[in-house]
Amino acid sequence: MFDKLESIESRYLELEKELSDPAIIANQPEYQRLAKEHADLMPSVQTFRKHRELAARLEENRELLSDADPDIRELAKEDSSQIQTELNKLEDELKRLLIPKDPNDDKDVILEIRAGTGGDEAALFASDLFRMYTKYAELMGWKVDVLSSHVTGIGGFKEVIFSLSGNRAYSRLKFESGVHRVQRVPTTESQGRIHTSAVTVAVLPEAEEVEVEIEPNDLRVDVFRSSGPGGQSVNTTDSAVRITHVPTGLVVSCQDEKSQHKNKAKALKVLRARLLDRMQQEQQDKTAEDRKSQVGTGDRSERVRTYNFPQGRVTDHRIHLSLHSLKDILAGDLDQVIEPLIQAEQERMLAEVSSGL
Repeated sequence: MFDKLESIESRYLELEKELSDPAIIANQPEYQRLAKEHADLMPSVQTFRKHRELAARLEENRELLSDADPDIRELAKEDSSQIQTELNKLEDELKRLLIPKDPNDDKDVILEIRAGTGGDEAALFASDLFRMYTKYAELMGWKVDVLSSHVTGIGGFKEVIFSLSGNRAYSRLKFESGVHRVQRVPTTESQGRIHTSAVTVAVLPEAEEVEVEIEPNDLRVDVFRSSGPGGQSVNTTDSAVRITHVPTGLVVSCQDEKSQHKNKAKALKVLRARLLDRMQQEQQDKTAEDRKSQVGTGDRSERVRTYNFPQGRVTDHRIHLSLHSLKDILAGDLDQVIEPLIQAEQERMLAEVSSGL
C-alpha cells in the first residue's frame, strides 16, 4: 500500500511543477485536466503525509519507552497507544482512498426507460419511473432534458430517453440499469388481480465528442414527419430524424423537437453515449470476465428491483434490501436505495483492494 502511496505522492509533486509552468497555464484545457488530477490526488497525499508524521512520532516514543524515568515511560506509553489508534484509522482511510475511481462518475447521464412485458401496464409504470427520476433530479438540482419519447394512448411511455445534467449524476444513478419489476392491480383490471409487469432502465454516461469520434460517412440520416399517440400526425414538416450508425447497426430516432436540426443534435448525443457504452462494455468483458460486481452496472437483463404496491414495498435484489416506503421512493426519495447500493459496492471494492495489498 505504501509503495502505491509513494508513487501517488511523486505524481502529485510532478503535477505541482507542471501547473506552475507558463506554457501549461496558457493551455487552459490541459491546465484544467491537470488541475483536476491534482485535486483528485490531494486527499490521498494529505492523508498519507499525516500517517507518515504520526508513524515518525510513534518511532520517537519507542525510544522513550526504555527511559530511566518511570513517568516519562508512562507518558510515552499512553501517547503511543493514542497514536496507534489514529494510525489504524488512517490506514483504513488510505485503503478507501486507493479504491479505483470510476472515470465516468463526474459525467452527466442519458437515461433510457423502455416498457417491457405487461403491455399498457408496463408503459404506465415506465411513466411512473420517469416521474421518479425527474423528481429525484429536482431534489438534486439537476437539469432534465427529454431527448426522445414514444407516448401511448393512455398516458404511458413505450420508451422515453432523457438526459440528466448535474453534479456527479452518473455516480448516483449508475446502479439503476436493469429490469425494474412492478406488482400491482392495474386500473383496467376489474377482478382486482395483481399483475406483474417489467420495465428496462439503461443509464449511460454522456460522451464527449473527443471520447467518441463519429465519422459522417458512417451515418445514414433519414427524416420523416413526427407522429403522436396512435399514429396521429403532430407535425406537417419532415422534422423527425432517424440516424443509423452503419458499422454497429445502432439506430436512434428523435422527434420531440419541431426543428430537424435540434432533433438531429439530440439523436447524435444519444448515439454517442450508446457507442461509448458499447466500447466500455467490450473493454470490461475483455479485462474483467471473472470479476463480477456484487451490485453491477452492466447487465440490463438482470432483475434489479421490484416495486410491490399491495405491500408498499421496494426490494433491491442485488443487496437484499427491502424498504416499506414505496410512495416516498416513487416521489423521488431515491437516496434511501442509492446510498446502500453505493455502500455495498465500496465495501466490495475495499475488500478487493485489501486482498491485493
